[in-house]
Amino acid sequence: MSVMWKGRNVVLASGSPRRRELLAQVGMEPEIVPSLAEECTEETEPDLMVMELSRIKAEDVASRCPEGTLVIGADTMVAVDKEVLGKPGTPERAAEMIEKLQGKAHQVYTGVTLLLVEPGGCLHGTTFVEKTDVYVYPMTDEEIRDYAGCGEPLDKAGAYGIQGRFAVYIRKIDGDYDNVVGLPLGRLYHELKNLTEDDREDD
Repeated sequence: MSVMWKGRNVVLASGSPRRRELLAQVGMEPEIVPSLAEECTEETEPDLMVMELSRIKAEDVASRCPEGTLVIGADTMVAVDKEVLGKPGTPERAAEMIEKLQGKAHQVYTGVTLLLVEPGGCLHGTTFVEKTDVYVYPMTDEEIRDYAGCGEPLDKAGAYGIQGRFAVYIRKIDGDYDNVVGLPLGRLYHELKNLTEDDREDD
């Protein structure tokens, strides 16, 4: 993959450096255009929440893109015991979240929306969600405080980065590792392929 996909310019509707790095890993270096839309949803289930939020981001950016653009929007959430954990923002809140994750399994959901900007500004696309189960080792109070205070978790859903220092506390995962980082690359590739093949058949 490259900055062009099937002759289309590719735009990532996210400022996440982790998503950008994941795409670069497979040779795709899209233009970065973060969404300016308000991220709110009335959905209560995490899988539906991330799908709707990914659509909001992708549609906002696509509305400002020229014909022929392919827009990728994504949103990731962590859920444990049916509670959704967002970005903590402070070490204190991070410690509270990590306390809820340690010693048990939780789920990471990433919703992805792919939109093709067609003539007249019409949008053609698809939205999907990927779920990964993550199992965390038991952690001591000191380990929780140290990690919460290191700065790494503050801007991450669920207050941890699986690709960072928190890796030593991950017992196992069931599902796509890249999904936990922020973008399920394998599913993304095949959804992109199906979408652009369908679009070509409609021409």
